[in-house]
Amino acid sequence: MNLRWALHALADTHGLDDSGRRRLLALGAVDDEPARLARVVPIGLAVVAAALVGLGVVMWIAANWDTLGRMGRFALLMALVGVTGLGAALRPGARPALGLVAFLGIGALFAYFGQTYQTGADPWQLFALWAALGIPLCLGTRSDVLWAPWSLVVMVGISLWTYAHLGHRWRVEPGDLTVHAMAWLAAVCVVAALSAPTQRVTGAGLWSLRSAATLAVIMVTATALGGLFEREVAPHYGLGLLLLGVGAALAAQRRTFDVFVLSALALGLNTLLVCGLARLLFKDWNGDEIGSLFLLGMVAAGLLAGTVSGILKLSRQYTEHDTSTSEAAHG
Repeated sequence: MNLRWALHALADTHGLDDSGRRRLLALGAVDDEPARLARVVPIGLAVVAAALVGLGVVMWIAANWDTLGRMGRFALLMALVGVTGLGAALRPGARPALGLVAFLGIGALFAYFGQTYQTGADPWQLFALWAALGIPLCLGTRSDVLWAPWSLVVMVGISLWTYAHLGHRWRVEPGDLTVHAMAWLAAVCVVAALSAPTQRVTGAGLWSLRSAATLAVIMVTATALGGLFEREVAPHYGLGLLLLGVGAALAAQRRTFDVFVLSALALGLNTLLVCGLARLLFKDWNGDEIGSLFLLGMVAAGLLAGTVSGILKLSRQYTEHDTSTSEAAHG
């Protein structure tokens, strides 16, 4: 419920007059500026500006492709990376924004290098180099502003590696299990590297973890669904269920609990379970299709309701535990 509405309802319940109502609203601080607004807004604007500047330079080079020349393009991209990297090192307050521009510049530099010299390298190798060179920048910045896009670059690199090792085809066949399993393992390692136990080293926050976890869940779920709808169910489906189940069990622990990550894992699990039941019910198209659809809908609704209820229960339980622990420490 909206806090303002709740306070007005409370005032109506107790029959407060206008002065009492204003005092209640003042005590609720509903008209006050959010505590972190003055700090968050300039940072957010700086990050948006940095992303626009970095992408703007790349687009400007593309628009002036014929007039700059090869050395001019290289010089401009290298100057972008060097100047913003130096600025990030010397200006701690602007470090996340300048670091983001430098990170985008590294990607643009590799893309231009690969396009100019046609080295024959697979695209995943360029993404791998981009991610590797971005690690010192991310560690120096210690901000989600860089770790979140870094996780996206790594996950794209993993996907392109999978594509390259499947004969440059997107396929899910029983013989491809090793390749997909290695890709999943790499994705899990990225999530683990950005998780809470390593945050003292990396400086990564919740949004980088959530970005990496969401991309990993999408990767595993999509591949497992591909295995499910093969002519004969591929082992990817069972392995995907197992991996998401283990991930959900770990995310449900108090030390590693995060509503967003657990919800993403639960959604992936529910999707696989419901689709598995759908294949089982409609495999031979014999029997009552309406009844099967009704059963499928009921199971899907039950899974969703149970998942939401369980996640909310865990959230309240951990919140109450943290509150009582804090009160005991201050008492």
